[in-house]
Amino acid sequence: MLSTGQVADRLGMTVRTVYRWEKAGRLHPMRLPTGQRRFPASEVDALLHAKARAVLRCAVYARVSSGKQAEAGNLDRQRERLVAAVAERGYKLVAAVTERASGLNEKRKGLHRLFEMAASDEIDVVLIEFKDRLARFGFAYVVEALAAHGVRVEVLDGPVATDATQELVQDMLAIIAVFAARLYGRRSQQFRRKVKEATKGL
Repeated sequence: MLSTGQVADRLGMTVRTVYRWEKAGRLHPMRLPTGQRRFPASEVDALLHAKARAVLRCAVYARVSSGKQAEAGNLDRQRERLVAAVAERGYKLVAAVTERASGLNEKRKGLHRLFEMAASDEIDVVLIEFKDRLARFGFAYVVEALAAHGVRVEVLDGPVATDATQELVQDMLAIIAVFAARLYGRRSQQFRRKVKEATKGL
């Protein structure tokens, strides 16, 4: 009999995913008098073998920051390289998610779609060309969030786009713009507060 942690290690997933599989009826633990779960090793091994034999379901994610890049065909070429890599690796293509958005934008619809597919157990792998396609900053957090649903991220490391430097500059300018807006916003609030205090007795 295996503990929850041992099952997670053997199947290469998080403890949260083990609980999710139990809730879905894919794992059937027994309860000890202490309330702890114990899983039959034979059932876990059967799932492990089935997982090894199964064709992994893959979603590819391609992104560019500007309409100019998309019009130049960068987004289409990125998607085509990823789709070709899916076939080379023997995966099953489930979805090709493409979008035009900054890597700093945390409200990207395409990125949210990946999370939704991971949460609903539709995919096993997310394939991207470079780490910054998924997130300019905080890549490790995105990977961890997907891993919580048993989904791993694979990076293709394809050819570097000729406008990669320009895109990085655009993202850095976006950071500066956000910072400046917040800074001036605070100063404006302070100014209005001082004016209000100064005119209170008038």
